[in-house]
Formats: sequence, structure tokens, C-alpha cells
Amino acid sequence: MNRTFHLNTTHFPKELTLLLELLQEHDDTDISERVKDKLSDIDWDRFLELVRHHRVYPLIYLKLKNVDKELIPASILQNLHSDYIRNTFQMLHLSGEMERICKAFNENGIDSLMLKGPVLAEALYGDISLRTSKDLDILIKHDDVEKVEMILSNHGYKLKSKFLRVLNESKWKVHHVNYFHPQKEIEIELHWRLHPEFGNEPDFQELWERKVRSSLTSEPVYFLSEADLFLYLTSHGARHGWFRLRWLVDIDRLVRKGPEWDNISALLKKHHNLHIGGQALLLTSHLLQTPLPQQMIFFNIGRRPAKLAQQSIDFITGKVSPEQKSGRVCLYSFSLKSSSEKYQYIISNIYPGSNDAEVLPLPKALHFIYFPLRPFLWFWRQMKQRTHA
Repeated sequence: MNRTFHLNTTHFPKELTLLLELLQEHDDTDISERVKDKLSDIDWDRFLELVRHHRVYPLIYLKLKNVDKELIPASILQNLHSDYIRNTFQMLHLSGEMERICKAFNENGIDSLMLKGPVLAEALYGDISLRTSKDLDILIKHDDVEKVEMILSNHGYKLKSKFLRVLNESKWKVHHVNYFHPQKEIEIELHWRLHPEFGNEPDFQELWERKVRSSLTSEPVYFLSEADLFLYLTSHGARHGWFRLRWLVDIDRLVRKGPEWDNISALLKKHHNLHIGGQALLLTSHLLQTPLPQQMIFFNIGRRPAKLAQQSIDFITGKVSPEQKSGRVCLYSFSLKSSSEKYQYIISNIYPGSNDAEVLPLPKALHFIYFPLRPFLWFWRQMKQRTHA
């Protein structure tokens, strides 16, 4: 790695610095001595808020319960213990439903890959209780979407939000749709691509050929290979500005497993994602002290990964929300794209979509009219948003 680069973290609050220290992998036999100096003048309510925001309360609870009790307020440990127990039941609940749904897919000849959830927790942490998940992310082939929708409907799932299929928009502008089971209170995010828009990513068949079977269930449940997982997790985290530390901890755990870096580098080069892999590794090595092998130095060649890593710091601290469509966030998102992706992104914004169909519903035979009407429909939406603001 390029040791001459250092992230500017001087504005980190004490609570975030403590959180990062606790998330680092160490021998915890002397944890009280290691963190003692960082526990003074901590705003514990703010610390708890950060732990919950970054979705890392299982890991933090297991660390803090080994710290001398007089150094930690009892109420903080009690809250974290409750969060830990609640998450354990949630992950068990998701695991059972995941196996049930995958069995239904298998019986109907549907190939599917789990992207995160319990399989990721078991693969990276060795224990499903150590990572949080609010839903099940499942990747399928686009051609299987309608068949899968029927299977989910038969199993009690309801479409969570309106999903209009206009001008084949789902093939390249939309990458997933959400379903919710009202009785079980489980959400399934059904993907037919890894990322929104039409980026450079492996197709489903490539991912399926490299798939790994989870050891978590008796029913066959498959997820991504280590190289595909690195590509997916780094792209996903970068797209969201790494505003949850949970995603960086995933990268830390994956790196510590010692994956085949030759496979990862080849995949990143093929899909023009070296800068994003470099950003992730810079962040984990500086914030979580992730040990990186010498062969990873090429990830950090040039200034682009370093610039992206520094830009994401404001997302991590909460100074800028990546969920807001501010000019700064849009510029960051645009800077992540390769040249071809930037071109496709511009074209996709010109291409009509579901928003246009909501403003002016037309029968399928007349969908071609959306192309000349696109600027007027966009202007109409902007005026409506300002009126309701």
C-alpha cells in the first residue's frame, strides 16, 4: 500500500474514534488497557447512536462486555445486549425464511444467489449473530422475474412499491424490486442486476458458474465467490459513500480470510473497478488497521482511490448524507463511474422511465411518445415537487 497517503480524520469525534478502535481485530485479553484512554469524556448516548447508525452493535457489545465494568455505564451495556439478542433472533428468522424461499426456487428450477444476509454473516464472521441484516437480497436472472414474482406471491409476499415496466426500463435502469410479508415482517429485495443503472458487472451466468454453496442450511443455498463478493461489496459500499461502517468491516473480514488476490485483481480490471477496490482498501487499512499483502499495492496506484477515500470520510461522519441528491453527492457518484458508465448514465437520464409513466399514463402501443415528451414531463415533475415542498 501507499504509506505516504494518510486520511484526514482530525475532525472525527471522540465517540467515532472509540468505535473504530473497538471494531479493529485484536487479541482482547487486554482490551480494558487498550481502550482506557479513549473512554474519558465520552458522550455515551452519542456513542450508542453511532453504534446503531453504523449497524455494528453485535460486535461492539461483545467487545465492551469484556471491558472493566466500572469504565462503561451499565445502561449502555444493557441497551447493546438487547440489540444483540434482538438481532440474533432476527438473523435466525431470516435464515429460516431464506431456506424456505430458496427451496421453493429450487423446486421450480429457478437459479438464485444470496447477496448478503445470513449467508454473508456466516461466511465472513463465522456466526450469523455477529452481523446485522434487515432483509434478504436475492439475485436471479432477469428472464425469471415474472416466475419468481408468482412464487413470492404464493408464499404471502406483497409488492412493496409500485413497479412500472416501461420501455424495458427494468432491463437497464432498475435493478431490483421489493416485496414484503406482512405476517412475518420480512422484506425480500429481488435483484436481477447487482447495481442500479447499466454498469460494468458480471452477468448472472458468470456469477452462477463461480457460485459457492452455503454451509448454513441443509437446502442448497448459493452465494457469490470471494472474488465476486469483493467486487460486489466494494461497489455497493462505494455507491453509498461507506456511510455505514458495517460495510467496511465486511471488507476487513474478507481481506483477513486471505482470498485469492490474483482472481480479485483480474475481476476488478475486467470491470474497470480498480479505483473502487483501492478506495475500500485505503479506508479499511487506515480506519480498521486491516493488514494488506504486498501484492495489493497496485490497488492504490494513482490519486483516484485516495481522493475517493477522502471524499467518503464526510459520509462516514454524517457531515453529508449520501441519500440526499445534493450537488456534492452527485459529483461523488459520477466520479465513481468509468468513462463508459458515465456515457451510459447520461443516456439513461435522457431515456424515458416509470416516472414519466406516472405523470402521463399511456397504453403500451403509445410508449414511443414518451421520448419527445421527456423534457416536458421532467419539467412538470420538478414544478410539482416545488409546489409540495
